[in-house]
Amino acid sequence: MSRLFTALIACLLLTGVAFAVAVDEKPLEDPVKEAMARELMKDIRCLVCQNQSIEDSNADLARDLRQIVRERIAMGDSPENVRAYLVDRYGDWVLLEPPVKPQTYFLWASPFLFLALVAVAVARRRKAAPPAPPER
Repeated sequence: MSRLFTALIACLLLTGVAFAVAVDEKPLEDPVKEAMARELMKDIRCLVCQNQSIEDSNADLARDLRQIVRERIAMGDSPENVRAYLVDRYGDWVLLEPPVKPQTYFLWASPFLFLALVAVAVARRRKAAPPAPPER
């Protein structure tokens, strides 16, 4: 009975492999260009997942963006040209690390502004708290 149970568990664990995401794109034939494309894909944000690169995402849009990157690299575009093309099309948001420029100052400053607001809220709460009763 224990052998049957062990075999059943092993089969269930192995079926997880069947549900793995298949690679649906054809890599570039030139390994140097494919390496360039993959390195660039690490820097491009999946617009659906928002916190993943298109290399790591399984979203349909990420697959389309990977295809665009490969096509443009295959045509001879440099990674900088492909990045510029995607920024022109989708804006700075498509980059995982957007450049620091006047249009992105708020984006870069927002974590610090958030921390400042939290500090102000905590200070106000402490100030508004009633004083502790005197000890006897």
